[in-house]
Amino acid sequence: MPGLHSILDNDFYKFTMQNAVVQLFPGARARYRFINRGDHRFPKGFAERLQMEIQKMSKLRLSKDEKHFFAVTCPYLKPTYLDFLEGYRFDPDEVKVSQHGDQLEVAIEGHWYRAILWEVPIMSLICELYYEMSEQRRAPDSEVIDTAKRKIERYGKIGVTIAEFGTRRRHSYAVQDLVVAALKDHGYTTFVGTSNVHLAMKHRTRPIGTHAHEWFMYHAAQYGYKMADRLGLEHWAEVYRGDLGIALSDTYTSNVFFDQFDKKLSKLFDGVRHDSGDPLEFADRTIEHYRTLGIDPLSKTITFSDGLNYEKVERIAEHCKGRIGFSFGVGTDFTNDVGLPKMNIVLKMTEAQPEGSPWTPVVKLSDEPNKHTGEPDAIRLARTLLQIDETGTN
Repeated sequence: MPGLHSILDNDFYKFTMQNAVVQLFPGARARYRFINRGDHRFPKGFAERLQMEIQKMSKLRLSKDEKHFFAVTCPYLKPTYLDFLEGYRFDPDEVKVSQHGDQLEVAIEGHWYRAILWEVPIMSLICELYYEMSEQRRAPDSEVIDTAKRKIERYGKIGVTIAEFGTRRRHSYAVQDLVVAALKDHGYTTFVGTSNVHLAMKHRTRPIGTHAHEWFMYHAAQYGYKMADRLGLEHWAEVYRGDLGIALSDTYTSNVFFDQFDKKLSKLFDGVRHDSGDPLEFADRTIEHYRTLGIDPLSKTITFSDGLNYEKVERIAEHCKGRIGFSFGVGTDFTNDVGLPKMNIVLKMTEAQPEGSPWTPVVKLSDEPNKHTGEPDAIRLARTLLQIDETGTN
């Protein structure tokens, strides 16, 4: 049956960002909206079922064992935050769900430190309910396990490290659970962890992640587009003091990011994450950036996480080997490879309200223009201020 099994059934970066928001922006508010990129058609009654599952989430709470796992595994999360999380409860009144014909609408609004945890579980619920209510039958468990085993063994032969990043668009909790178990059993030194904290605890592996685009999107609302990347990274370092040191590079295109990723930040952060655009071009740009600053690229890491499969990973690894460190986060190719079409959905921050300020539209300017999010006027304004043309060049 669909549903959340734990308050930790969420991506790790949601908790690391929540911790930072609690410390730095406790009065900020945020709005999020569901975007149906794949033009999926939702069956009658879908909104009511989704609302029912969201209502159940109000009963989730951090257990003593889960709190202990977090404290031991992530010592940079202070006891004050873990006490806060122990008292946190989802408030379904922050979420509005509606359906018009076969089109679904989901909107979230609340204090940012609270609303930040909704995105990933709601997306996973939408996917699981969609497959169930449209009566699409997936591959049997044995095939799911064999597919994950075959993939991780294949990755092992090319000597790369792989994390599982597939919670948001998984087929279902059951599938992700089977996949993580198979990766752990057969991944040996290749499999390094999962973004799902609950499954990391269950299968005794590492939770993996740092921050997401919304961290920098909020910074643009409070400080302006030209300072968003720089101050977002400065504030991250202020909270984590060198831990969680992989910087996301494409909230306002990687060109803008590297302009602000100066020598101090380049030395302070362990590396960068690639999430859009040509991965080989990005690798070359990153290597050149470090060399120009007098930093050995082999002392740094690129984490690639954009729509990966074996062929892309093999090509990237061959390109980067001996030039820079690299790792990979594979999402739906692990958790939704069950013989059915994968869903193409997102749930993104659309507006932010810094404390004492008005609501401000926020945007993401990916290295792939078709992955931009935000209102057209706001996207045009951001491009103008950052001097970004249609190709992403500034």
